[in-house]
Amino acid sequence: MEERKKIIVSLLISAASGAIGAIFVLSLAPFVRPQLAFLFPQKNAIKSEQKVIQPPQNPLLASEKPDEERVVQVVKQAQPAVVAVLVSADVPTQQTLPQFYSQDPLFEQFFGQQPQQQQAPTADGPQRVAGGSGFFVSADGLIVTNKHVVQLSGFAADKLYYKIQTNAGKTYDAKLLAADPILDLAFLKVENAGDERFTYLELGDSSQLMPGQSVIAIGNALDEFRNSVTQGVVSGLNRRIVAGDGVGSEVIEEAIQTDAAINPGNSGGPLLDLNGKVVGVNSAVSDQGQNLGFAIPSQVLQRDLDSVNKDGKIARPFLGVRYIMVTPELIKANQLKVDHGALIMRGENRNELAISPGSPADKAGLKENDIILEVDGQKIDEEHSLSSLIGKHAVGDEVTLKIYSAGEEKTVKAKLEEMK
Repeated sequence: MEERKKIIVSLLISAASGAIGAIFVLSLAPFVRPQLAFLFPQKNAIKSEQKVIQPPQNPLLASEKPDEERVVQVVKQAQPAVVAVLVSADVPTQQTLPQFYSQDPLFEQFFGQQPQQQQAPTADGPQRVAGGSGFFVSADGLIVTNKHVVQLSGFAADKLYYKIQTNAGKTYDAKLLAADPILDLAFLKVENAGDERFTYLELGDSSQLMPGQSVIAIGNALDEFRNSVTQGVVSGLNRRIVAGDGVGSEVIEEAIQTDAAINPGNSGGPLLDLNGKVVGVNSAVSDQGQNLGFAIPSQVLQRDLDSVNKDGKIARPFLGVRYIMVTPELIKANQLKVDHGALIMRGENRNELAISPGSPADKAGLKENDIILEVDGQKIDEEHSLSSLIGKHAVGDEVTLKIYSAGEEKTVKAKLEEMK
């Protein structure tokens, strides 16, 4: 989908264990120094108390602690809640595995061709094949991570097994509780914790982030250096990121961009503000530039977490259209009469229909080559994609769509269903 020039990024898969991500946000309000008027006395001058007006301060930035002390304190508090995610699978004896294992054809594009390692005969049982990071979001052992960490191409779901390892070195069995059908998010649950209660992280408000705020990542860099700490800034907001060859599905909507060093093994780790709140989930890093990392915003994560807590699964709203964003190039090539929207069209494969039969879009009468201009009055443009606008709704919500169809604008309503 070509809303604008896309950034191809690589998912941060580590073959042996996980890493931890953590990011913090900081900026100093401008400091105004009173004038030294007493050095220049004026005759008959009227003495008055000079007032210094400070600009409003972002709540994420408010603190009396020095920068270094705040960073150290948040890292200390966050580390017990961040875990390594260890993934094993039933692998036949003597199977050859690359150093960073993945059967996805896009893997070599991201990491290059990896040296092959012939695995020696092993005892029966699951073998370690991949890993990443995660963090507790509840005291009873609910963990957030990336979907690409726990769902591996080439492995059936019932052939994968999970363990998590805490910063203190304790290891627990875990099960995959839910995975987002669209976004790169998944939830694990500790199985053998008994009555143990875990330190967990609270979600912050990612909408309050501002470019230039300081950020910090904590992670098992390269699956070797556990709890490595890196620092950077929020480089950009609301990025639309594609993982793949430039044609594949979007991995992150409204992504947070940061220049804090993120490496394979950091996937699924938390992005923290300087109050110790999670503002994002580290998910990808660009191969095309230096220090370009991306995280899923906490506002997006919050919707999935609410769904898991309520229903034990992630219920994602579904409209049922395949589309590309309207761009200046598309307008010029096809002489379109509109300058924004989502053009409904089929995929290159004959099985990739423009509209899913029986879907909400089908029931609402949408057709191939229709252009969806607005959702509930919000214009669809490069800052507001159709998928992000639909994703803000719940299953069962009715949305109002403005459509450009056969040369005319019209309004239709569609009731969103759950994506299967």
